[in-house]
Amino acid sequence: MELGWILGRYNYWVFVILTLIGFYAMIAKNNLIKKIIGMNIFQTAIFLFYISIADIEGKRAPIIVSNITEHINYVNPLPHVLILTAIVVCVSTTAVALTLIMKIYQEFKTIEEDKIMEAL
Repeated sequence: MELGWILGRYNYWVFVILTLIGFYAMIAKNNLIKKIIGMNIFQTAIFLFYISIADIEGKRAPIIVSNITEHINYVNPLPHVLILTAIVVCVSTTAVALTLIMKIYQEFKTIEEDKIMEAL
């Protein structure tokens, strides 16, 4: 395997690193805010992965002008649209999770998972 081949796919390496960081934060941390941050990092890694596999070298965005007749040089816009929807879901999930953490803090006066489990 050539070094150029490995370095040419840096976006996949970034995806793997972000996925592992996000997964580690969700599993290993006891602070609920840190878990939410880990979830956001994990979701961002998934977005990067989908956009990376949707991009095709040598093709462009599907902006059609009247004088172009061949449509073979365009990238499929569907994955990009789905990722925009997923970003909205990510923001909504984060907002709901932070609201729940506020309610948990009001009830238990802590956001540490182990202390909350002891109080239950």
